[in-house]
Parts: sequence; structure tokens; C-alpha cells
Amino acid sequence: MINIDSPEAVCCILVHCFKEYTLSSVSTPPPRAGKRSLWIETLPLLVFPAMAIAVQSRLPAWLFMWALSFAIFAGLKWMTWWKARSHVAHGVGRSFAYLLAWPGMDAETFLDADKRPVQPSAEQWGWAAGKTALGVALLWAVARRVPEQDELLRGWIGLLGLIFLLHFGSFHLIALFWQAVGIAAEPIMSKPILSKTLSEFWGKRWNLGFRQLAHDLIFRPLHRRTGVAAAGLLVFIASGLIHDLVVSLPARGGYGLPTGYFIVQGLGVTLERSRLGRQLGLQKGPIAWIFLVIVTASPAFWLFHPPFVLRVIIPFMRAVHAL
Repeated sequence: MINIDSPEAVCCILVHCFKEYTLSSVSTPPPRAGKRSLWIETLPLLVFPAMAIAVQSRLPAWLFMWALSFAIFAGLKWMTWWKARSHVAHGVGRSFAYLLAWPGMDAETFLDADKRPVQPSAEQWGWAAGKTALGVALLWAVARRVPEQDELLRGWIGLLGLIFLLHFGSFHLIALFWQAVGIAAEPIMSKPILSKTLSEFWGKRWNLGFRQLAHDLIFRPLHRRTGVAAAGLLVFIASGLIHDLVVSLPARGGYGLPTGYFIVQGLGVTLERSRLGRQLGLQKGPIAWIFLVIVTASPAFWLFHPPFVLRVIIPFMRAVHAL
């Protein structure tokens, strides 16, 4: 008899139930090919953020930031599912799982029952849990030990903790869960600390959910008309504008700094891939790694600028009793 009072047993039961539901549900055939209803595909991306912005004055800055972030995320999530549903046979359970319980944006891979992942190891579970615990410690323990007069430092430590808690930790745990039940869900972060070049950092390791989305919606449709370098730069500009929307708008300040940060990243990638970049040693070796660190870290305060940290993150930390 299984002792359901033990956490291990409860996890096994949950994994088994999700596996039965997501893998055994009747697969629905792809919708008949035809003219895509573009308005259905894009309407949520227009309506959800507009609804969040409409109630901005009634919400504290930190809550508006979360509402706007989720609104944009939900609209983009819907777009990826709508595109994939037409040519990937999948069960209803997988659609709900993708839309409601997975932060990634690679709908085709997640929905495809023929793609079977390798079962996650105990080491992977431990590593993901450790990153989650580090995020909790930074947010709820380390930040409050910083003197009150150093609010900016407190906020940046709390923000770092939040990133570890969500992007590096919890999202990794969710990916491992779906892999355990037989669904191909790659972690959003792919060990960015191991990056050797700027291109590798942004293209293969950092926030692969947005990378996949940007590739499908911006880079792939444009690169033949604009060229690879211009299309790549447009991806960075789009990322900057989205970050400006969810960072600067709630903070009511610092406008343009997140976009400037991503323009610098795009120009850095363009330089790295150029003939001059090859001559300067930016494509491999220690010089490439130093270039990566300088370009990503030096202007980081543009991305999460002081108005955002002081007016959004600090109040959020107080709301969740981290300070």
C-alpha cells in the first residue's frame, strides 16, 4: 500500500494522473487548411493589454506590472497555439496544458505527441529545486538584511531573487514535470552562464520561450526581405519595446532605457558576426567571453532602471512581506 502522506507518493500520483490525461486523451485532427482567421489569432494580443492599461490608475504600480505582463503573455501564448493547432494533431488535454500550465512558446513541440523527451534525472530535479530555493533566499532573506537607506540595492537583490525563483527555478521544475509525464518541454533557461559568445547567450541559452516566439513571428518572415542582420536587430528592438511596456510604463519613468539596452545587444551581436568581429576575436575564445560580459552586464541598469526598482519592485517586495 502506498503511504499517501509522503511527498514522494503524492508526486508519483500526480505525475501518473497527468500522464494518463495528457497522453491518453483522444487526439483531435488538425483543422482543415484554409484562410487563417487573422483577427481571431491577434485579437487577444490587442484586447488583453488594452484592458490592463485601462485599469492602470486603479492598481498599484507593482500589480499593474504583473497584470500587463500576464496580458501580453496570454496574447502571445494564444497566437502560438492558434498557429500550431492547424497542423499538429493533439489532444484537448495538451492544449489546456500548453495554454494554462507551461510558460514556453514552442507550441508545435509541446503539442506533438510523437516527440518524447528523456526522463529527467534526480540531479536535474535537485538543480532546479536549488535554484528555486536560492531565489526564495535572495527575495525573502538576503534583501532585508541590506540597510534601509540602500533601497536600490535591496530592490536589485530582490529582483535577482525573483528571476531565480521564476525563470531559473520554478519554470525549470515545470519543464521537468512535463518531461516526466512524456511531454517535450525544454527549460526556458538553458544554462546561460555557460555561454561563450554573445550570440550563443541570446540565441541558444537565455529565455528560449521569447527566442522561439521572436524567431517565428519576426525573424523568419522578414530575414529574406531585410537580410539576416536587419531582421535580427528588429527582434532585439521588439524585445526592448515589450520590456519598456512592462518595465517603464508601470514605473512611469525610464522610458526608452530597456529598448536602448536591447539595441546595444543587437548591435553587439551584429558586430560579433561581422568580418570585423571575427578579426577582433569576438566569435570564440576569451576575448569573445569578455565581450559577452561587457555588453550584457555594463548597461544592465538600463533594463531594470532605478524608477522601476524603486517604484515597482520595492513596493512589490513589501506587498509579499520580503521587506
